[in-house]
Amino acid sequence: MTTATMERASADSSPADAPVLRSIDLEFSTAGDVHTGLEEAVAELIEVAAQDASCGILVTKLHPGRYTVALDESVPFGETYEAIAA
Repeated sequence: MTTATMERASADSSPADAPVLRSIDLEFSTAGDVHTGLEEAVAELIEVAAQDASCGILVTKLHPGRYTVALDESVPFGETYEAIAA
């Protein structure tokens, strides 16, 4: 089973000049689902990042089968970095 949760600030609650924070939390029960699930999440956030070209994407492995894919200002626009949570 694969579960995904998308978190985002709503347009109504954020000032026009405030950055929209976006992340996708993913949990996979089989190794075969990881690659496809991460590719889909990154593709979703690429569309968001392209709107203002101010950040890249950080994929963080939290523990086996659990990942977060998020827009991250420390990652240059157009790049995707990977990290493992300590």
